[in-house]
Parts: sequence; C-alpha cells; structure tokens
Amino acid sequence: MAKTLTERTDKDLKQELKDKRENLRAFRFGVSGSKAKNPYEGRILRKEIARIMTELFSRDKKTT
Repeated sequence: MAKTLTERTDKDLKQELKDKRENLRAFRFGVSGSKAKNPYEGRILRKEIARIMTELFSRDKKTT
C-alpha cells in the first residue's frame, strides 16, 4: 500500500483521506448502534489515515 501512496497525486491523497475520515465517522456511529460487522475496521481505517497523512506531510517537508 505504501508504494501506491507514493505514486498518487496530492489531490488524490487528500480525497482519499477525506473518504477514509468519513468512513471512520460512519463506523463510530455504527458501533454505537451495534451495526458494525467488523470490530477491527476502525483500527484499519485509523492506520490507513495515518499512512496517508504521513505521505502528505513528508511531501510537504520535501518541498519546503
């Protein structure tokens, strides 16, 4: 997955980050209503968000 993140544009990464955050929000509301099928989905989403943010911040560091 890390390799695919480095190949994507900033715009694509920001859009994916937005989507992952929305999915995490929906997951959290689903857990409170016991509608979540996979209890580890939240952990997976948080890690993916962290990977995307790390890639975006490292790109920002390189340009400055």
